[in-house]
Amino acid sequence: MKKNFVLILSFVLLAFTACNSNDDGQQSDVAVAFAEASYNLTSDATPVQIKFSKAAPAAGTITLDITETAVAYTTDYTTTPAATAKKVVIPFAQGATSVEFTFNKIKSATGTEVKNVVFTISGTSFGAQISGNKTIQLNFNETASLGTALAPEVGGPLQPNQVYVDLSSGKMINVARNSWDLGFYSGSDFRVVLNGSVKMAAKKLTSTNIDEVQAADETMIIAQGTGFSNQVDDSAGDITKTAIAAISATDSENKVYLLYLGNKPAATAPALGKEGAVGGETRGWKKIRVLRSGSDYKVQYADIAATTHEEVVISKNSAYNFTFLSLIDKKVVNVEPQKNQWDLNFTTFVNVIPNGATTVPYFYPDYVTSNLNGNAKVYQVLTSAFTYDAFTLANVDNAKFIADQRNIGSNWRSTSVVGSDGNPVTQFVLKTDRFFVVKDPAGNVYKLKFTGGAKADLERGHPTFQYALLK
Repeated sequence: MKKNFVLILSFVLLAFTACNSNDDGQQSDVAVAFAEASYNLTSDATPVQIKFSKAAPAAGTITLDITETAVAYTTDYTTTPAATAKKVVIPFAQGATSVEFTFNKIKSATGTEVKNVVFTISGTSFGAQISGNKTIQLNFNETASLGTALAPEVGGPLQPNQVYVDLSSGKMINVARNSWDLGFYSGSDFRVVLNGSVKMAAKKLTSTNIDEVQAADETMIIAQGTGFSNQVDDSAGDITKTAIAAISATDSENKVYLLYLGNKPAATAPALGKEGAVGGETRGWKKIRVLRSGSDYKVQYADIAATTHEEVVISKNSAYNFTFLSLIDKKVVNVEPQKNQWDLNFTTFVNVIPNGATTVPYFYPDYVTSNLNGNAKVYQVLTSAFTYDAFTLANVDNAKFIADQRNIGSNWRSTSVVGSDGNPVTQFVLKTDRFFVVKDPAGNVYKLKFTGGAKADLERGHPTFQYALLK
């Protein structure tokens, strides 16, 4: 991943207010806008999405004007579809709710070069309103950071925040973990993930009628070792093993799901040395049914006692791993940065652990996941094999980069010490006998070691780490 100092996330669904007319003076009630205002290029080929406020009434085209800074078409970049006379014309089908073109980077920026291309929506074939993000600026990538020391602000012992970290820029994005419920996968499969950071669970019902009254099922509630493993997403991060089954193109195969929305963070701080992430009030229950709508998701949802429902269409955006929905706030929300703009997530987490002959969900504070869907990879190194300072790029073992988002997980800390009476006492303990190797989505490789997780008075929820680019 490269530096990204100007990342503006904007999922544009219904927030279109300004108007524009096309050449023939006709105006549509559909509005169009770029999904983002700017983007730093980290890949040779980058999809750029334009979103519609509602389905296109007919097949047509969108025309973009091009403004260049220190670049030339065919020398520094091309587009698919190809540009002519500094314009790109992008076709779309009737019923489309979004359209993409591909920006192909040929030459990267070097040194202090400033290179960018600005695309402006100048017209549509059906007179759509042009509002929201009328332009997008694509910035050619900068050099990856050599490393620094960071302190993700998870928010203390209640850990109300998830923090997304981009090692190549040193940038951190804080998101309230209570702000979203479901993530809709942007890949080729149709998958929906749960917000495990608040202990959500999903139970498949036999009905396809979202308006049928349902009852709460308290066996779904996740405590420490209670609940059902098949009602939470795969803790390793395998997108093919979500609690909600793959969304079928056949509507009758998509059942209603009962959702337990988990818990809010606790309202009061715990005793020093303890964590308070788990103890908040319940977030309640919902029922949902997810269908396909062309290349989009159609989400039906309601309170469990309701006999009517609400519906929203969620479009895939290939620049992101997921598009996120809050069922409580009834809107799409910004959560993860773009899929190649983050590496690690400091969060709370529902893991699945052995329990006799079976497995059970178990809630963890002080957890770190990696961006598996964005192709970030991690493995652990013990200092008995290499010291952190002596470890170099030549020591990296690529065979150890396995597909598991938990490769840091809770392995960087423990949570008890032996008290003066010989019994365990709850307390944060930093593990100093290990460090981690991280490969980001752009292929940069870092070594990373944790330097703390609690204040001097033992208050938890204050992680710190340092890292260095391996060259």
